[in-house]
Amino acid sequence: MRETIATDNAPQAIGTYSQAVRIGNTVYLSGQIALIPETMELREGDISERINQVFKNLSAVCEAAGGSLQDIAKLNIFLTDMSHFATVNEIMAQYFQQPYPARAAVAVKQLPKDTDVEMDGVMALSSY
Repeated sequence: MRETIATDNAPQAIGTYSQAVRIGNTVYLSGQIALIPETMELREGDISERINQVFKNLSAVCEAAGGSLQDIAKLNIFLTDMSHFATVNEIMAQYFQQPYPARAAVAVKQLPKDTDVEMDGVMALSSY
């Protein structure tokens, strides 16, 4: 059974994708950038403000799917500048508790809307 997950508490899809798709107990979270859901504008300020916005957006989609950030089994982080890696780690520690998800962090040339951080992931729900 395949279910599309959607919430107004996270940015609406800006392309041909869903915010998330649940298949059984697994939820595939689409990439989130630092868009403010109410305005669909990028969060201004320094990189830490955008990283926090991305985690808030991911959290909203997780909650709409019946879970939380803590249910993310695999998190992928895309950065246009790897010098922000330490900042990602510091902020991630505010949103996650051990056991932490498996994770990849990669540098990319460019991201949607020319932002500097994007994250996606896979959530494993204990019950559905």
